[in-house]
Amino acid sequence: MAVPTSFEVVHSCGHTITHDLSGRSADQRAGYARWLAARQCTECWRSEHQSDAASTAEWLAAKRIEEQVAASTWATQFDMPPLEGPEKILGWGERTRHQLVTSAYTELVTEGAWDEADWAQLEEQIRLLTRAGWWVDQREAGGADLPELLDAATDADRPTENPFR
Repeated sequence: MAVPTSFEVVHSCGHTITHDLSGRSADQRAGYARWLAARQCTECWRSEHQSDAASTAEWLAAKRIEEQVAASTWATQFDMPPLEGPEKILGWGERTRHQLVTSAYTELVTEGAWDEADWAQLEEQIRLLTRAGWWVDQREAGGADLPELLDAATDADRPTENPFR
């Protein structure tokens, strides 16, 4: 006899739902049906957690605004040029540039062996890179990696597009 692919599950919330488990291997279906029975049905779970999602979205929106204000204030304070590129990534690029450059300052100058003269030279390279996409592409880089990334971006021997536009 074939292992059933469809299971009628009574969820912990009391709702009975027939689940198609044909996408799971035959030896996993019964165990997964028992696991489902110990949980609320999808609709009950969603209604219970909808407020969590709304508060998370509100928190994230507030956090992005806070980061954008900090990035704009920083760019003005340190005379950073505006970034160029598609409108939808400009803010992301500004926030990423701010985070990466401040992280680099902390790692290289505050905690590292660089002096202000070394940093001033790097800062000039930073000002040359105005393409928002370049900054977004570096979003996972560490601050100490910034000098090498900037050198690579300014390498004249590379046959790539101009990263400064």
